[in-house]
Amino acid sequence: MRSEGVITSAPLLGEPLPVELMNTVTADRGRTHDALDRDAGAAAWLRAVAGRLGTDGPIAAEQLDEDAVRAVAGPLRALRDALRRLAAETSEDPRPPATAPDLARPEAISTLNRLAQTWPELVWPTDGHPTQAYRGPGTAADRAVQLLAHQAVQLFAGPDRDRLRPCLAPNCLLFFVKNHARREWCSPTCGNRMRVARHYRRHHTPPHS
Repeated sequence: MRSEGVITSAPLLGEPLPVELMNTVTADRGRTHDALDRDAGAAAWLRAVAGRLGTDGPIAAEQLDEDAVRAVAGPLRALRDALRRLAAETSEDPRPPATAPDLARPEAISTLNRLAQTWPELVWPTDGHPTQAYRGPGTAADRAVQLLAHQAVQLFAGPDRDRLRPCLAPNCLLFFVKNHARREWCSPTCGNRMRVARHYRRHHTPPHS
């Protein structure tokens, strides 16, 4: 997907950013695709979402090139796997795990908390209004992962946790936040796919004898 001129192979559906991170694992014709499996892919995804990290100032794309992201690509994948593990539990996802099948709940929580090393600070210029900024140790790439983890803590501790759903359309591995009562799928594409599957079953299921 393209976001502000940056291309990533992962879908960007306008979900909360931790859910977008979960959705970097997709399926196509029975094969699983991981948009973060290479450092270049991890860098492209972080650049594509940098403007949504909620900092006091945007993290510039040039701060998230492949060299800068290489050191945090592993933690970013670990965070993604932890979030998918926790999302599967809270949403009662019946699908088999697409990543880290042996990851235990305590380990997932520990990974999330360890990476959420960011804290709010008051920024109040003499000639302006006070604002909140998030700080953390390390580079801009480190801060990007920290902010993602921080947003994930807010997601699982907040009301959106109960609205988190797995998309149960055929061949879909994504999650979404059910933001209105009639929503059943992550996207219209999956909704159409599910309707086609139901139509096929109705017209090709042999009658019971």
